Amino acid sequence: MIRAYKFLLRPTAGQTVALRDMLSDHCSLYNGALQERRDAYRHVSKTCLRYGDQSAQLREIRAFDPERQGRWSFSSQQATLRRLDKAFQAFFRRVKNGETPGYPRFKGVGHFDTVVFPKDGDGCRWDSTPYDRQTRVRLQGVGHVRVHQHRTVRGRVKTISVKREGRRWYVVLSCDDVPAEPLPPTGAVAGIDMGTTHFLTTSDGEHIGNPKFLDRMADELAEAQQYLATFPRRTRQRSKRHRAAARKVAKLHTKIQRQRADSHHKTALALVREYDTIAHERLNTAGMTRTPKPKPDPDNNGVFLPNGAAAKAGLNRSILDAGWAQFLSILANKAESAGRHVIEVDARNTSRTCLACGHVAKENRVTQAKFACTACGFTANADHVGATNVLNRAGLVLCDVA
Repeated sequence: MIRAYKFLLRPTAGQTVALRDMLSDHCSLYNGALQERRDAYRHVSKTCLRYGDQSAQLREIRAFDPERQGRWSFSSQQATLRRLDKAFQAFFRRVKNGETPGYPRFKGVGHFDTVVFPKDGDGCRWDSTPYDRQTRVRLQGVGHVRVHQHRTVRGRVKTISVKREGRRWYVVLSCDDVPAEPLPPTGAVAGIDMGTTHFLTTSDGEHIGNPKFLDRMADELAEAQQYLATFPRRTRQRSKRHRAAARKVAKLHTKIQRQRADSHHKTALALVREYDTIAHERLNTAGMTRTPKPKPDPDNNGVFLPNGAAAKAGLNRSILDAGWAQFLSILANKAESAGRHVIEVDARNTSRTCLACGHVAKENRVTQAKFACTACGFTANADHVGATNVLNRAGLVLCDVA
């Protein structure tokens, strides 16, 4: 299995400056390569540059600028150029498929937060001081940086990434050949129904509450964002207060993100320990949270009819705050490591299908919480009905596979 381990770095003051310089120089390399591609295509020859063309120039760039580009890992700079190449490949794919293209943009220094080292031992070294009780990672141009290693790294370290989040620095290890740690079988199976009132409901009838971390901090976050809005959005030099206001907003968002991830990990671990097989709906979160299209008034040119965007915005906010996609990804990873099975089933009409007679109708879902069949009169909790139907469909899937 492939697993990622994320650890907090504890750099010295000098190493922090070096890490910032590393991000800044990689950002300059990214933007310079992007500008070169733009200029080449705007030329009368319509030249289209590739990764190989730009990677071949790295030796000359490093020799021309030894104080900046020349002091960092060659392979990490190649990874930065591959990152740009992937952005262009995605752009051309979207153009070909008729989607919104989204041309690659220039990165600001504050928005370029990750440097990737493609191979352990090439410009970086995990556990670079094995004789020392304190784990360290060696980064070319930075030195041996102390790592707060809170758990054991298993498998073979392949890729090392350095990431900045606010004022904190992290190292992310991508490891291959990670051994599984199977749990003893329990013989239990369950279907789960994701929601916003309850974060999830199991087919056993258990409800797990939605923490709503964003709502809890909404007032504090709104106050911080309003203060940040008093400063100009585009300025060459931010004042000390401006930078402090931006850091506060970022810190609040980071806190919400970490609380949500912690809740997801704990909930997923509890499910994996209790059930051998877990079934859930196949959810397209991006499509579910898409903004409704405008509805032009056919009788009045330039006038639009109500399209429910305001109400949809509140639902979108609740769905994104719950973080269903992140939770289901965490659940799948933990299940794979523990030797459990996770099954995705079609989500259509799971909360509208009667468990007693099989009748499917929109009117069966009376409210968000109540299910009442219009054909046979069966009543139950709507989320419990959805979770049970998910489990039943998972049984059909298993029968088809067998």
